[in-house]
Amino acid sequence: MNVPDDLGQFVEMLRGRRLVEPGAEIAIARAPGRLDVMGGIADYSGSLVLERPIAEGTCAAVQPIDRPVLQVVSMGRPAISVPVATLVPDEEPMAYEVARRRFAAGDQRWAAYVIGVFLVLARELGLRFEPGARVVIASSVPEGKGVSSSAAVETAVMQAAASAFDVAIHPRDLALLCQQAENLVAGAPCGVMDQMTCVFGQPDALMALLCQPAELEEPVPVPADLAFWGIDSGERHAVSGSDYESVRAGAFMGLRILADNMSIPGGYLANIDPDEFERVTCHIREDMSGAAFLERYDGTSDTVTTVLPDRRYRVRAATAHPVYERRRAETFRKLLIEWSGGQAGLALGTLMYESHASYGRCGLGSQGTDRLVELVRSAGPDTGLYGARITGGGSGGTVAVLGRADASAAVASIADQYERETGHRPYVFAGSSPGVAAVGSQLVTM
Repeated sequence: MNVPDDLGQFVEMLRGRRLVEPGAEIAIARAPGRLDVMGGIADYSGSLVLERPIAEGTCAAVQPIDRPVLQVVSMGRPAISVPVATLVPDEEPMAYEVARRRFAAGDQRWAAYVIGVFLVLARELGLRFEPGARVVIASSVPEGKGVSSSAAVETAVMQAAASAFDVAIHPRDLALLCQQAENLVAGAPCGVMDQMTCVFGQPDALMALLCQPAELEEPVPVPADLAFWGIDSGERHAVSGSDYESVRAGAFMGLRILADNMSIPGGYLANIDPDEFERVTCHIREDMSGAAFLERYDGTSDTVTTVLPDRRYRVRAATAHPVYERRRAETFRKLLIEWSGGQAGLALGTLMYESHASYGRCGLGSQGTDRLVELVRSAGPDTGLYGARITGGGSGGTVAVLGRADASAAVASIADQYERETGHRPYVFAGSSPGVAAVGSQLVTM
């Protein structure tokens, strides 16, 4: 596996700007962001998801230092310094809830994704980063665009930290531990597909992950005459946003309601047969207040969202989405594996449009992403474009686009049209790069 160019550039930047101590040995690692092709929010309900690592990546360096602090330097941000004794007082690491409150707001909010990695390593693996550590991060993964900038930071930092402090972590465990950091310290209720893509993504394929909870399946090769792009809507996406949380909570509300009316294989909504779901959907209201739900049920089985009494939830749409999304993802995979061109491209595009519409029914659409999808649909197969859908947690962010490999001009034309209409120049994601597991980590003497 070729090491991405930006990792070497990162090392030269560290040397040139003297961001680590001269002569010291540091550990470096890199993780890509990801483009969610199919699956998205169905990950927490056990669906198959299909993910593509993007060309943009996050580089991290970890250097053990002889001062009892955890120093975090991220390019373009104020440095953060936290005493190690704050995170690991009296040999007992800080509780996750305490850490979440401690880093919940202000200038240190972004640092929760880094500090959370070290806290998880301390609590779950007994890591003692003593006397201290310095972390330097540089990223080309844009934030707030729904391409997993946070997961790229977490996985790159954890890989580098494990190398710097000589801790062996299996790649799958690394992804799951990073998800814990995001859920429990950063307070973002994401599923695991982001971290798994950052770890296991391959440039020439879609990562296939059955989220029960994180079972890797054979990568799905991308045919040479197909390509994926991402177009940024300019509307900021945040996994921790209330819409995403409400939809996730609504899905688990539906799961709890259905448990009284049917057997749910494995306890995952995505395992329910769509025909069977049609027979029991009458038990689920279109929308429901949290108070009405809690009056009958104690709560849900979800450990990272809470049903709020004063909030209304689109329970039926949130419950239905993973049931049908898994079938769409399974069909999408089959069409790619059996790729025959022509009509298969149209069928893939139809699945993407259906997935996008389902997001909208859940309340996770946005004006900008809807417009981008409309522009792709209007351009159509005559320009080489087959389909598009909103990605990840929805409510803004990036739209994934599928087309012929020679359709870059059509994608650029859509970006131009969107800029004329909105004043926002979209960032276009093109290309791919390998995940953490392929690149690994390196020890470098500065």
